[in-house]
Amino acid sequence: MDWIKDLDHISKEVNEKFGALSKEQLFAQPDPKRWSIAQNLQHLIQVNESYFPIFNRLEKRDLPQPFIGKIAFFRNLIGNMIYQSVSDGGKKKVKTFPLWEPSILEKEENILEKFLKQQEALKQWIDRLQPFIEKEAVIHSPANKLIVYTLPKALDIIVSHERRHLDQALNVKSILVF
Repeated sequence: MDWIKDLDHISKEVNEKFGALSKEQLFAQPDPKRWSIAQNLQHLIQVNESYFPIFNRLEKRDLPQPFIGKIAFFRNLIGNMIYQSVSDGGKKKVKTFPLWEPSILEKEENILEKFLKQQEALKQWIDRLQPFIEKEAVIHSPANKLIVYTLPKALDIIVSHERRHLDQALNVKSILVF
């Protein structure tokens, strides 16, 4: 999987599909149980940025590996289960961890700019972590240190998760008919 190419495509689509919308449109919710376009983007920012301290520790070789991470069967099983849950096209609704609930955003905030800036930071991390990607280094989830998977699987999860929420945001846009 070419993660940087995929992230560029997602960024381009976010910019093309939502760039001309007003702040009111970006923050509009079809109903209280559905996130707005802005909340979907904020969620992605929060999830992706929660990986950055882990990436930093990995790069500094200061990331302890839980015992379960040493067992290939478990890290592959966990990684594949999470990947499947985020890459199902949004068919099955999944409740997010409180850590990643979209925060209340000020409508003055430029969420698109913030999202695109975070995408660039994520791409820089991918470049910097190439040696660890090649070695299939094991990391843990930002949500729970006992949820472990390889770095390449984490990047698969991140990109698939972005696609899922891009689809949700596009769905919101189609429902609200601007």
